[in-house]
Amino acid sequence: MIHSSQKLVENIWNDDIGQAPTRDGYGKGVVEAGEKDARVVVLCADLAESTRSHWFKEKFPARYIELGVAEQNLATVASGMANYGKIPFIASYAAFNPGRNNEQIRTTVSLNDVPVKVCGMHAGVSVGPDGATHQALEDIALMRVQPNMSVIVPADAEEARKATYAAAFTDKPAYLRFAREKTPVFTTVDSPFEIGKANILWESEKPEVAIIACGSIMMNALYAVKKLSEEGIGTILLNNHTVKPMDEGAVIAAAQKAGAVVTVEEHQIAGGMGSAVAEVLARSNPVPIEFVGVEDRFGQSGETNELIKEYGMDTDAIIEKIKKVIQRKK
Repeated sequence: MIHSSQKLVENIWNDDIGQAPTRDGYGKGVVEAGEKDARVVVLCADLAESTRSHWFKEKFPARYIELGVAEQNLATVASGMANYGKIPFIASYAAFNPGRNNEQIRTTVSLNDVPVKVCGMHAGVSVGPDGATHQALEDIALMRVQPNMSVIVPADAEEARKATYAAAFTDKPAYLRFAREKTPVFTTVDSPFEIGKANILWESEKPEVAIIACGSIMMNALYAVKKLSEEGIGTILLNNHTVKPMDEGAVIAAAQKAGAVVTVEEHQIAGGMGSAVAEVLARSNPVPIEFVGVEDRFGQSGETNELIKEYGMDTDAIIEKIKKVIQRKK
C-alpha cells in the first residue's frame, strides 16, 4: 500500500531534506496562533530564546509575560488568565515545565479544565551536554495521567508548528513536547495533521511488524524501516503524535495487520507512549510487543548521537527489537 507520505520518507533516506529542531515549530506556530486570535498570550520562565518564545515576544510584546525562573508561577498565572478568557502558552525546559511545576499544573490547570498549553522544551537525552538534571524523561508519564490533559509529541518542526496552532484552538489543557536538536523535516505544509489522529508514514505489502513512534526520534524509526526493507522485512510505521487522546483505532488496526508491535520514544518506557499503546492492545488486540526507550535510567552528559546509542534508541537498537518481536510472534 502506497501512502502520500512515502515519497517524503524516500527523500529522507536520500538526504534530500532540510533539518530544524521541533522547538522552531513551536515558535512559528504560536506566532501564527497569535495572529489569528488576540487572546493568545505567551508566558516564559527566563528562556525566551531557547524556547523560541522570543519570536512571539518580538511580534506581540504586549502579550508576552516574562516571569523569570519561577516555573510554578507559569502554571498558576496562566490558569488565572485562561479562566478569564485568554489562551496562554507556558514555555520552559520540560525538566521544569512540567517537571518542577507538576503540582501547580495538576491543581490549577487540569483540575479546573482551563485551556493552558504547557510547552516542554529540550526534552529527552538528545539535549546532550546539559546532563541528567535537564533531560526530561518522565514528562509524558506525568502529563498523560492527568484528567483533561492532552499530550502531543510532534515528529518534526513542521508538525510541531501545526500541533501548536491546533492546540491553541481547543478548549482543553494540552502538553506539547519539543526537542532541542535539529532533526529532518519529513512532513510538509500539505501533510495531514489532526490532534488525536495518527498518520501512517510507511506500509509494506506484507508487514511483519508495526512500529509505533512519536517525537523527533522518529527519524531513527524511518532509517530502521529502510534497512529492514532492504532485508525483505515488511513494516508499518505509525506516527502516533498524539499520546492522549490516542488514536486507538489506528493502533489496533496496525497491530492486527502486522501481528506484532514495537514502540519507539525518547522517554522512559515506564508510563510513556509505549505504555499507553500496551494498555490499548491489552484491552482490544493483544500481540507480542517490544519497547524502545529509556529503561529505568537517568540521563547523563554527552553528545546527542552517543547518548541515543547508549540508551538503546538508535536505528540498530530499533532493528534489534523488531527482529526480537518477529521471532516472538513466530
